[in-house]
Amino acid sequence: MQYELEIRLMNALEAEPRQSQRRLSEACDVSLGTIHYCLNALIEKGFVKAQNFRNSGNKLAYAYILTHSGINHKRKITIAFLKRKKREFDTLKKEIALLENDLKQQ
Repeated sequence: MQYELEIRLMNALEAEPRQSQRRLSEACDVSLGTIHYCLNALIEKGFVKAQNFRNSGNKLAYAYILTHSGINHKRKITIAFLKRKKREFDTLKKEIALLENDLKQQ
């Protein structure tokens, strides 16, 4: 699972735990099957727990709640993701500067 998708999914769950998988797939801009796979992986790892709505008429309605270890995991992957993106940004800045210099010399 990609860090970026995990972060988006965990942010969506923190904002609203009682979202359907279909709504989560729209919020994260991925397929319903991808959300189902990612949620199951996060549940299996103990980062998310699924709870049925007790008062829901829809027996398939769940609340997806981040566990304490899920919150810690989200923090770690966010830090790693930011570090990677900063490195990419620095590389791009260097490439842009080189291209700009090439244009000035032409």
